[in-house]
Amino acid sequence: MAEQKKIAFLVAEEGIEQIELTDPWAHVEKAGAVPRLIAPKLGEVRGFNHLTPADSFSVDTTFADASADDYDGAVIPGGVANSDFLRMDDDAVELVHALVAAGKPIAAICHGPWLLVEANVVRGKMLTSFPSLQTDIRNAGGDWADEEVRVCDMNGWTLVTSRNPDDLPAFNREALKAFGL
Repeated sequence: MAEQKKIAFLVAEEGIEQIELTDPWAHVEKAGAVPRLIAPKLGEVRGFNHLTPADSFSVDTTFADASADDYDGAVIPGGVANSDFLRMDDDAVELVHALVAAGKPIAAICHGPWLLVEANVVRGKMLTSFPSLQTDIRNAGGDWADEEVRVCDMNGWTLVTSRNPDDLPAFNREALKAFGL
């Protein structure tokens, strides 16, 4: 029997748009894969419903201890604060570099692509995001468009992106395809 695929969910300690974590997580589990929560430190992280604190989630491992070799893909949930904290975390940026170098698919929603911009991996990629990121993405060499979901296989790895929680059905569908689930 084949080993279950593992999908990394990359988050900061707080500010995570909760539905952008929990909805893809549930779809990954339903598809038979194992989601793993990766954050700056062990303990718990806090989800938010926009700006309102919501549930806590237990971290499985830290960015410093995570290896791209252990995962079959990654999801980067949004949330303005979550994404801003993530892009300032050197270990998170390094993990993204390693995932891209290994050709692993990444799915990022809403403000999640900020981490990809910081990792300098969007050049030549077609993507979408929350509209406020479009200038950052274009300045980093990405092709931004206001679409429900964009899937880009250029540069040796697959990137799935969406704009906001309203796009979750399309985001989940395309992310699962990219992960081979």
